[in-house]
Amino acid sequence: MNFDAISTAWAPRLLSVLRIMTGLMFLQHGTQKILGFPPSGRAAPELLSLSGVAGMFELVGGVLIVLGLFTRPVAFILSGQMAVAYFLAHASRGFYPILNGGELAVLYCFTFLYLAAAGPGPWSLDAQMRTRRYA
Repeated sequence: MNFDAISTAWAPRLLSVLRIMTGLMFLQHGTQKILGFPPSGRAAPELLSLSGVAGMFELVGGVLIVLGLFTRPVAFILSGQMAVAYFLAHASRGFYPILNGGELAVLYCFTFLYLAAAGPGPWSLDAQMRTRRYA
């Protein structure tokens, strides 16, 4: 089996799959906070509160990441949001993310940082716009 050939063919596509799935998972946090779906049992936050602003970033940013639109700047901003979320909500509860409940924030932070560097992959609106611009 030629793994080099497989990776050359599939690595860009799997980058798109990573972006889409990360965006869909992240979007759920925004829909839960802002739209109340899926129900969490908690009241919706005030839109101008820290949680409300975070929910708007998650909702709008999640949609943009799924679509692959403005991927690099959006991913960079969301990476920063997750770093702030980790240090504000989790780090004070202990050093280890697995014990302080912050492992998801750390994982999102570094996944978004990777997407900011690597780009959206071929299955994205960014790639479609780039192709049309140079065609």
